[in-house]
Amino acid sequence: MRLGLALGYWGRGPSADHVPLAQEAERLGYDTVWTAESWGSDAFTPLTWIAAHTSRIRMGTAVAQMAARSPTTTAMHALTLDHLSGGRMLLGLGLSGPQVVEGWYGRPFPKSPLTATREYVDVVRQVLRREAPVELAGRFHPHPYRGPDGTGLGKALRPITHPLRPDLPVLLGAEGPKNVAQTVRIADGWLPLYWAPGRPEAYGPAVADLPPGFLVAPMAQVRVCDDVAEGLLPVKAMLGFYIGGMGHAGRNFHADLMARMGYEGQALRIQELFLAGRREEAVRAVPDAFADEISLVGPRERIAERLQAWREGPVTDLLALAPDPHTLRVLAELNS
Repeated sequence: MRLGLALGYWGRGPSADHVPLAQEAERLGYDTVWTAESWGSDAFTPLTWIAAHTSRIRMGTAVAQMAARSPTTTAMHALTLDHLSGGRMLLGLGLSGPQVVEGWYGRPFPKSPLTATREYVDVVRQVLRREAPVELAGRFHPHPYRGPDGTGLGKALRPITHPLRPDLPVLLGAEGPKNVAQTVRIADGWLPLYWAPGRPEAYGPAVADLPPGFLVAPMAQVRVCDDVAEGLLPVKAMLGFYIGGMGHAGRNFHADLMARMGYEGQALRIQELFLAGRREEAVRAVPDAFADEISLVGPRERIAERLQAWREGPVTDLLALAPDPHTLRVLAELNS
């Protein structure tokens, strides 16, 4: 199992420790470093900066939001950064949810998310292969555009720039069983959310029959500390926000996943408290057991024991949200 460093997205502003953490991860033998985006900083620019300050570690987006860019724009970002980094780019994509797609990007959330995702990946692949001009008679991402409000002058094009790698890996963030099954069919890897080593069935039957070479790269908060309950607080804060606030009360993919993992009542309670403005209570309502399942927190010996379960399943890459160099070093030592 390879290790990756997950840096997430910025809060109020740039994080001064991101480049030093990436450099330390590279020194320790980590394979990858990953950035994200929500409705603030973008995923690609920080990776470009990190690429300029490292030499070996591969870099990925976990995830770049599909609604933020047309698929050709995303492919341009990926092929450009792949060239600048010397072939170190991995492209992780995610659809996000209605709250962000419609509230932040100002576009409709697709009525058929699976079709929209499939078309998006198809266009990205065509750009990266550069075998012919990009053409797709798609419902969501037609190329060229032939809609009634167009000029009819659109021309099928292929990229001027020759991609460094036509097989640049494409990974998808997916939660529902149907989405996971499609991811296994059309992508090179999967970025699970809330991976619990003992509950792979929560993601559906596709997890039990993965093709050779398929990447499974879940993100997990990792923290070396003496007090497990205290170490779980950042995990619970994250879950309170995502389960409670990252979506509508009637449609929240994160809450749906938590319910499939056996915590339906607790997920509903977290949502209820968060949407009522009682955010601290929502965080306290997150079960310690759930937070503990999806993270690696506690003394070195405890993490060493729990890490074995992550190795025994389908996980190929553990993407650690590790807040300090000491935790990075301990995890590298335990995984060696």
